[in-house]
This record gives sequence, C-alpha cells and structure tokens, in this order.
Amino acid sequence: MEKTLVILKPCTVQRGLMGEIINRFERKGLRLAGMKMVWLSDETLSEHYAHLKEKSFFQRVKDAMRTCPVVICCWEGLEAIRVVREMAGKTNGRNAAPGTIRGDYSMSVQENIVHASDSPETAEIELKRFFDESEIYDYPLNNLWSFYANDEI
Repeated sequence: MEKTLVILKPCTVQRGLMGEIINRFERKGLRLAGMKMVWLSDETLSEHYAHLKEKSFFQRVKDAMRTCPVVICCWEGLEAIRVVREMAGKTNGRNAAPGTIRGDYSMSVQENIVHASDSPETAEIELKRFFDESEIYDYPLNNLWSFYANDEI
C-alpha cells in the first residue's frame, strides 16, 4: 500500500472543515495511518517550501501556514498519492472541478484547503519531515475487502 502526506491548512482549521475533509478520505477507502496537530515553524516551512524560495509569494505562503496550527495526516491505500491529488483538485480553488475538495471548499490558490504530496519521492520526504517512524501506524482494516477486490490487496 502507498502512503502519502496531506496537510489540512490553516484555512481548513479556521473554517472548521477538518472533519469533513478527513471524512471524504475515509469514505473513499483510504486508511488513516497517522495524524497530529502542529504549529509549523518558519524553519520547517522554509524546508517544505524550498522549491518556491525564488518566487515572489514565498513569504506570503509561509506566513499563511503559520496563522494557526495545521493537521498533518498520513493516508494509505492503493495509488494513494494519485487518488488524493485527484480528490484535492487543481491547486487554484477557482479552477478546481466541483466534487473535488478544492472545488467544493476553495476560491483561492493559496487558501486551498489541503497540501498533498505529488509523487512517491516527495511523499517519502514529506512524511519523514512531519512524522517520526513511531507516529505512523500499521493496523488491520477489517473491512478492507469492501474497498478492494481480493486480488488487489
């Protein structure tokens, strides 16, 4: 099973949408393998958004991510990275399709509800950045058969 990182951004926390977003991933059939609320440091955000360092909006993004705590999640499932990205929708909420998380809850490119890892390599790096090994849990889902065919798992 593939693991991916999802961050419920400050706009999600402030709007009280955490449960709704988590519920969408659970209803899809993804397994929550780790979750915690943290107040991100400038150092962690500089590392996380290093690929945006030369962009004019770099500091704005970091400032927005520090307005309140965020909820960090590790989701697991077959093709979890692709599935989560498709569920999230396009980065700019105004361009995201209805039915996606951003399409249903966002009108912004920045205040766009979730961050989701974009590749297996990124997911591995990001999960290590935000979780200790002991914070990711492996436990049986007794209803896994109702989400996957028996030859998929």
